[in-house]
Amino acid sequence: MSPATTTLSSSRRPERLAITAVRPTVMAGQYPAKRVLDDIVHFSAIIVCDGHESIAAELELTSPTGVERIVPMVREVGYQFTADIALTELGGYEFAISGWIDRAATLQSKITRKAAAGQPTSNEEIELQQLGDTPTSDRVSSRTQRIVVDRLMASFGAWYEFFPRSTGSGDSPGTLRTSIDRLDYVRDAGFDIVYFPPIHPIGREHRKGADNNVNAAPHDVGSPWAIGAAEGGHTAIHPELGTIDDFDALVSAANERGLEIALDIALQCSPDHPWVTEHPEWFAIRPDGSIAYAENPPKQYQDIVPFDFDSEAWPALWEALADVVRYWRSHGIRVFRVDNPHTKPFRFWEWMIAELKRDDPGIIFLAEAFAHPDVMLQLSRVGFSVSYTHFPWQHSPRDIEQYFTLLAEGDNIEHFRSSAWVNTPDILTAELQQGLRQVFVSRLILASTLSASYGVYGPVFELQVARAVREGSEEYAGTEKFQVRSWDLDAPDSLYGLMARMNEIRRTHTSLQHDRSLLFHHCSNPTTVAYTKTAPERVRSSVIADTVDDASDDVILVIVNTDHWNPQETNVRIELPDIGFEWDERYEAHDLITGAIYEWAGPDNFVRLDPWVHPAHVLALRRKAVR
Repeated sequence: MSPATTTLSSSRRPERLAITAVRPTVMAGQYPAKRVLDDIVHFSAIIVCDGHESIAAELELTSPTGVERIVPMVREVGYQFTADIALTELGGYEFAISGWIDRAATLQSKITRKAAAGQPTSNEEIELQQLGDTPTSDRVSSRTQRIVVDRLMASFGAWYEFFPRSTGSGDSPGTLRTSIDRLDYVRDAGFDIVYFPPIHPIGREHRKGADNNVNAAPHDVGSPWAIGAAEGGHTAIHPELGTIDDFDALVSAANERGLEIALDIALQCSPDHPWVTEHPEWFAIRPDGSIAYAENPPKQYQDIVPFDFDSEAWPALWEALADVVRYWRSHGIRVFRVDNPHTKPFRFWEWMIAELKRDDPGIIFLAEAFAHPDVMLQLSRVGFSVSYTHFPWQHSPRDIEQYFTLLAEGDNIEHFRSSAWVNTPDILTAELQQGLRQVFVSRLILASTLSASYGVYGPVFELQVARAVREGSEEYAGTEKFQVRSWDLDAPDSLYGLMARMNEIRRTHTSLQHDRSLLFHHCSNPTTVAYTKTAPERVRSSVIADTVDDASDDVILVIVNTDHWNPQETNVRIELPDIGFEWDERYEAHDLITGAIYEWAGPDNFVRLDPWVHPAHVLALRRKAVR
């Protein structure tokens, strides 16, 4: 309250306390913070008062099921008050922090100090007795803020993408049934989520041919993202892939193997989607009477027409799109990868995600938002569980450190969860196009350790497919986006074994199961990047508890040579106190990939990495046993 608006004649005396710096918070409480099930949340606030009064505080926490809990807060250094609470329910929590003057404690402190100084305390003792039932005063509360608690998979998960139609044999295209045969391959590599591109009928009008050719041949199968044909739209399955019974069998088979199926939600249509004729009011009509197709000049997508979210019929459109997700949720899908969410209104996502999480707080949405970080962060604030990042284009140690530091700065760490993908059907970077095995190895190690959530588009990744459709393009030659492919999964040079090993390391080391402790360390050689992660303050989830070993809380140090052609040497300076070690401590560095053990001491240690042998270390730092 400013002096200009203070009413001196008010019946209530102005407060003497102020509460600031409430944590966790996102945009001063405008949006919810995020955690996963069983996370221990560190609540804190600065509470100050004039004079030398004793202050007390408490946390008022309401669970998703409405259970209210009052937790006393502890005064730490200065005027900071804290409380650590494990959040054990899925859904939305609400919390506020209250502070007040503890008049009894204030008087007792004064009595103690005066007595120690040999001064009389009789007046204070009388005042203490006169407090009676009012030992406190001047209670103030912070604004109510929110925390959304998700399943662990929203933060920690390994994604594997493949096209069902490319799981066939010989001249026979794959189906949902043949995709079941691919599940053991994915499970044995340690992945958690199988992600499919759209499985719906594909439009015939303006269908694209091989390699994105605008003139399709009669046999061309088209892009799965051109959704809808006479056979149906977003709740139909392409007849060549199978039926809804086949889909249900696939979901069941995945669940039996400990996998989850993620479906693509692409909110767009082919020109012959049934909605185009049934609901023309949902689309933008051009001056010549045609429905506008999608374009991002100079790119044109003649086989796709976008929805008009500015249409006067937007309420019905929003409900219809939410019903699409509800339909697949009714068939066992709880994980969705959303195509191009940054081209749809933020308010739509905020509404739809809230609606769907109200029915199932464990539902997960991955944003495919290769947009400016400000846009990615806003999509996270309005409800997306996790997001793709610009990791594919961060190559140098400097770029990697700056980018991942940006994602964690300020209150971004309270809500944004990154998912580092090494490649996608749209992204074959120039770095990967070199075709060097060590490039794929180093990118896999970086992705799977920088981010608790990461993904690969396979099997082109493990087979190190590196040929672009033309120079300067990031499109794969012969891309599966427009044609059926077959793959030799038993190729001797496959990276399948390394993928399995990295996923095993991630699953047995809780340090890699979150991003909140990511810390970069200085390397004397600018071609080398080094960073650590430490174990989270989390009550062990039952999902993970059965798979961790005694070394699950090791500090993990990753060192990567980003020069793919030459051996490099560097001195790595580890900020030991920041990871729980003493400056002069002796410890062992266990290479979790090669099995080598290095004896190190103090913060500065020498490393040599030859990309033609192995371009990276993934090291578990362990104290030396006392003999």
